[in-house]
Amino acid sequence: MKVILALVAVASLAGCSTYAVPRYSINADNVVAMKTTVVNGVGVGQFTQAPIPNESPNQIMCRAVGPIKTPDGESFAEFVKAGFISELKIAGVYAPAAPVQLTGQLENIGFSSMSGTWNLGLTVKSSNGRSMSVAEAYSYTSSYFGETACNQTAQALMPAVQDLIAKVVQSPEFPTLLK
Repeated sequence: MKVILALVAVASLAGCSTYAVPRYSINADNVVAMKTTVVNGVGVGQFTQAPIPNESPNQIMCRAVGPIKTPDGESFAEFVKAGFISELKIAGVYAPAAPVQLTGQLENIGFSSMSGTWNLGLTVKSSNGRSMSVAEAYSYTSSYFGETACNQTAQALMPAVQDLIAKVVQSPEFPTLLK
């Protein structure tokens, strides 16, 4: 009986932590690429995401320790969209009412806190009828310990999204979306 009570006590004390992804921060290389590619401004429409099996659109459970959540509770697709808009604004080429509008579909998002990898897939569509798809496998340092590994996983999403956006704006296909 004492063993059962001890296990219940440990389980209740273990609790569930929440790991917040840091707010998006611009990437200088992305801004430069946008300044040199986007001529007449571009708008950004809706970003959606494919369902994450057994998860909600704004959090993914990390091990049995707790969920990784976006900073403002938005969906992961909205987090990517906000990053894209931030980069465009800093580049001086964001124009919400521009004739060319870009939308996005976050095709996949997932991670391995054991190997230290975020896997992201994004399709960007233009109002001109063209689209492109990119994928990012972002590696980061992880840990054997759940608490540390989940925190490092949360901290790694923002740079993973920076690299995902870089793959869009530095691609030779990107200018075709802007015509």
